[in-house]
Amino acid sequence: MKKYVIVLSILLSAISVAIAAGNPNAPFGGEFKINLGAAPTTLNALSSTDGYSTEVQSMILESLLTRNIDTRDWEPALATAWTISKDGKTFEFTLRDGVKWHDGKPLTAEDVKFSFDAIMDPKDKYKTAHLKSYYENIKGVEILAPNKVRFTVKTPYFNNFTQCAGLTIVPMHLYKDPSKEQEKILNKTLVGTGPYMLKEFDRSKRIVLESNPNWWGRTAPNMKGQYNFKTITMRFIQDSTISIRTIENGELDFLPLQPEEYVQKTSGPKWGKTVMKIKTENKSVGGYAFVGFNLTNPIFKSIKTREALVGLFDRKKMIEKLLFNMSVPATGPLYIQSDYADQTVKPIDFDPKAALKKLTDDGWKDTDGDKILDKMIDGKKVKLSFTILEPLPDFVKFLTTFQEDAKKAGVDIQVKVVEWNAFIKLLGERKFEAVRLSWGGGDLDWDPKQIWHTESIANAGSNFVSYSNPKVDKLIDESRLLMDKKMRVAKLKEVYRTIAADVPYIFLFNGKFKFYAHSNRVSREKDTYTYGVGSEFWWLSK
Repeated sequence: MKKYVIVLSILLSAISVAIAAGNPNAPFGGEFKINLGAAPTTLNALSSTDGYSTEVQSMILESLLTRNIDTRDWEPALATAWTISKDGKTFEFTLRDGVKWHDGKPLTAEDVKFSFDAIMDPKDKYKTAHLKSYYENIKGVEILAPNKVRFTVKTPYFNNFTQCAGLTIVPMHLYKDPSKEQEKILNKTLVGTGPYMLKEFDRSKRIVLESNPNWWGRTAPNMKGQYNFKTITMRFIQDSTISIRTIENGELDFLPLQPEEYVQKTSGPKWGKTVMKIKTENKSVGGYAFVGFNLTNPIFKSIKTREALVGLFDRKKMIEKLLFNMSVPATGPLYIQSDYADQTVKPIDFDPKAALKKLTDDGWKDTDGDKILDKMIDGKKVKLSFTILEPLPDFVKFLTTFQEDAKKAGVDIQVKVVEWNAFIKLLGERKFEAVRLSWGGGDLDWDPKQIWHTESIANAGSNFVSYSNPKVDKLIDESRLLMDKKMRVAKLKEVYRTIAADVPYIFLFNGKFKFYAHSNRVSREKDTYTYGVGSEFWWLSK
């Protein structure tokens, strides 16, 4: 299933766009060492929301179908055949024979039905609020035969088939028990049908995956040349300098890079010899960084105040000095290169004088001479002072610049670095004033409901800033019924404009390129495929 996930860095391409023409003669074997960046909050395939969990799951779990990484055409995965009724109201899938879970139990149609039913459980026993919006238009899954299922559409939705075909299948025999005891087990174990099995999960050090010798793809003609590593070791290195040193020393084979790392930290004697750096472009879904305001906090209730805070964030200087002009200012709730992003929306420029005037007009004044603005809200004097939670130490320098510029205008901002798992817990509990994060994932065809609809606030949903606008809700609901992409784009551009005007986030940066480094042990056919880097086609030559 394609969902929006919370990310901190560029991730390896996922299995959901895996099938393409690999090198059928690629040798199999060796240990592929990568930096995941941080330990996943949980490995539970139903409740996880962060990009680290998704990355691990993409190597272990599979969906009914997958997309060609160059053409985006649907191709077989756990299902070998599928049909769509003429009226578009039913989708039938025939499961592949002989597929087994990593624990030896056979994959069944019951697993497929359960995977859907667990997501849509009305009591949310499996903590799947972030997924429900994608499947709420499906009436249910019917088992037609031991190897055949039928999805029936309840209401039209342009992405109904995509979500059903991309449904991640989990083993019913492990997930059907929603007890806290079983949840603890699922947080640190993962059983799938895919090319790799979980061998080790040491939350303080690494994850180790080992090749699944019984994976169906080993004998499938169209899967030749994929998943060529015997083991994959995923490290949890957050410090940029340490991760660069680690790949230079030959202890990593792949490392996502940020612009600063690509320009300033990858020019030593080993670069271009034992370790290579790549700058490339493709059409994969882009993410964006942001500072999100907790809109339940009285400080952030006013749009004018939020606009003023954006006007104190000098994105232009940061792009020039810290991102080396390899990003552009984000203008709204989607990466700017998307068909659905309204190009008429312009970023709010850095303008401290205009920002201070907006704050003054909105009632903020320094009434006690402490150089921090304040005003009366609900009968209480409230200072314009708040803390931004930051999960990535390397990003603090951006927020420090914001902090210094805001201080000059009488805004007191503190920055607090929080460990990733604790950070995700605070998001779910809504215990924050502001957060700095990035969104990644999602599909090329934008459906903003998971993040921006009022219904996505409850049950620790992805709308953790509690944004609510009835107009946006209505437009999102209407757009989901439109099968014609041109009509849908027009309506969702209005969603984009409206959210941008409401300023629930400081929309920060959209990257222009994909950057990564690889060791000279790695062999590849090309730097990137059309819709992803394509690391699943790489092999080790040394």
